[in-house]
Amino acid sequence: MNGKIMRAFVLLFLTCSLLPGCGQANSKSSETEKTTVEAENYLVTFVELGSVRCIPCKLMQPIMKDIEKDYAGQVKVVFHDVWTPEGEPFAQTFKIRVIPTQVFLDKEGEEYFRHEGFFPKDELIKILQQKGVK
Repeated sequence: MNGKIMRAFVLLFLTCSLLPGCGQANSKSSETEKTTVEAENYLVTFVELGSVRCIPCKLMQPIMKDIEKDYAGQVKVVFHDVWTPEGEPFAQTFKIRVIPTQVFLDKEGEEYFRHEGFFPKDELIKILQQKGVK
């Protein structure tokens, strides 16, 4: 009898611990699809993964604003604060190691370049130009 109770308990435990993970996987998938869909309307989607509380990330903020303004209609700029509950799934989706991390997606939504750390504007523009941004 004790063996049956123990097996039932183990089965219940495994079921309960696996279900939350399944729900998270689905939400990550839909978030990734959202970023990919956004990429289709632009030559490049520039995804900045960082935090508003990180010094190098703060230095990237004016660069992101300039890129968004100077290349409107060609480049979509997306920022995810990975130190918040809303942004944290994107750290896993994009498999980042450090912040800031910049990920560049082409018009098909495929990653074509990645950079870790502060990224000077003139170097960043060279990466955008690889996909026809003028």
